[in-house]
Amino acid sequence: MEIIFTITTLQKKYMKKIHSALISVFYKDGLEEIVTLLHSQNVTIYSTGGTQSFVEGLGVPCVPVESLTNYPAILGGRVKTLHPVVFGGILGVRENPTHAAEMQQYNIPEIGLVIVDLYPFEETVKSFADSTENNEPHIIEKIDVGGPSMLRAGAKNFANVLVIASKKDYAGCYDMLLAQQGETSLDQRRNFAIKAFDVCTHYDNAISSYFNEVTIQSVFNKERTSLRYGENPQQAASFYGDLQGIFTQIHGKALSYNNLVDVDAALQLMQDAAPNFFKDTKTEEAIFAIIKHTNVCGMAMHATLAGAWQAALAGDPESAFGGVLICNKPVDDITAHAINELFFEVLIAPHFEDAALQQLQQKKNRILLTVHSFPAAATQSRSLLGGTLVQQNDEGNFNTWTNAGDRPTTPAEDVDLAFANIICKHLKSNAIALVKNKQMLGKGCGQTSRVDALRHAIEKAKQFGADLNGAVLASDAFFPFDDCVKIAHGAGITAFVQPGGSIRDADSIAYCKANELAMVITGLRHFKH
Repeated sequence: MEIIFTITTLQKKYMKKIHSALISVFYKDGLEEIVTLLHSQNVTIYSTGGTQSFVEGLGVPCVPVESLTNYPAILGGRVKTLHPVVFGGILGVRENPTHAAEMQQYNIPEIGLVIVDLYPFEETVKSFADSTENNEPHIIEKIDVGGPSMLRAGAKNFANVLVIASKKDYAGCYDMLLAQQGETSLDQRRNFAIKAFDVCTHYDNAISSYFNEVTIQSVFNKERTSLRYGENPQQAASFYGDLQGIFTQIHGKALSYNNLVDVDAALQLMQDAAPNFFKDTKTEEAIFAIIKHTNVCGMAMHATLAGAWQAALAGDPESAFGGVLICNKPVDDITAHAINELFFEVLIAPHFEDAALQQLQQKKNRILLTVHSFPAAATQSRSLLGGTLVQQNDEGNFNTWTNAGDRPTTPAEDVDLAFANIICKHLKSNAIALVKNKQMLGKGCGQTSRVDALRHAIEKAKQFGADLNGAVLASDAFFPFDDCVKIAHGAGITAFVQPGGSIRDADSIAYCKANELAMVITGLRHFKH
């Protein structure tokens, strides 16, 4: 950003004369001219460590920061400037009487110029790029703490402080202070403040990228499992991690890349739907879900596991062919007999009863997995653009909401709405889930418009004879218009759950109020690409 030295009459009102400067830099080249100029302009210079030695080597008086803080540099130099006197001198608002009084009370000098650059973190990382040794301790030491703090403090108080965050700006700073005899305008200080914030943002991003890259690299130090193939037979594939810590394969062919992708989707779904999966769940209802290409194509809750299976299958018996199945109860003989009629790739359960296992093992390639634990990971990652994209897990809250429609929801609707909301989170966006009596009746996912997703869900439900009168609808993101609510109402749906957040939320809410429909708003979007 080019600094403009022409000062208007209005700007002169906000001109600030620099009387003292704090200088603490890693790179000294180009600094000599500024230090000499500041000395000629009777500016008091405060400094630390190597910079103090550099300034004094120029024959320029320098006040050590230790004389302000009454503390030496401690912890191997990690703590030098992190002190109220230093930051009070940078952050104090000169025009504020309270600030001025406190600065006088505690002998805090007004620091009008901060010249600080940051430890060379990126350069250090690059210098060890080809090394096979553990150089992380050296890299960690190049994470600057005091430097970014001083830059942010100076930039925040640009009304009073000029902050220089890079050696690239030494020359511009020199020219400006020379031309204006040590004075700066508000606009000039603001422009340099913007640069300081940019430097800090870049620095923080570099540190974050380093740690994420280390995390990703550590994955490949884990146990390697060769898979049958990747997404397609011509693609080789491997898994790096501890599969046996999550499940045990008790029957079937070797797992493929696609199998694991669907197994992961199934486990994520069940983790939300049945958080007590590994505890005594005799009093909880059975849950069965059918996964196809990571999307839920059938799901239901029932008093019995066999009943949950039949209801889940009824939601979309066509898509269930070749799917991945998961349930939260031990598979019994009756359920196994019903499942045995369908071709499926994988069945996941906490346990299989002996009689059920004998039936299910009749097909030699059918994969049967018993689950020991849900995957424990706080982040999700995927490779793209030659790098790795990392994000925090979506920790859903599925039954906390605000009523916004015409009427309160009924207890039965509350159960269905929460169930539909869980399903919707695990569908590709745009996503719509239709539920009635704890059974998924239809779903629309992966559509380019929410209306198309809804129409697809309704068509699916009608295709298999479902009665949508009294059903509920979940949407993974807000309704931008009231068209979805109108279409759903016309199909018999009477309650909705959505995150809200559209500038036209009022349109959908008004339609619900005019037609005795329930609508709840969660404030949490569950978009899934």
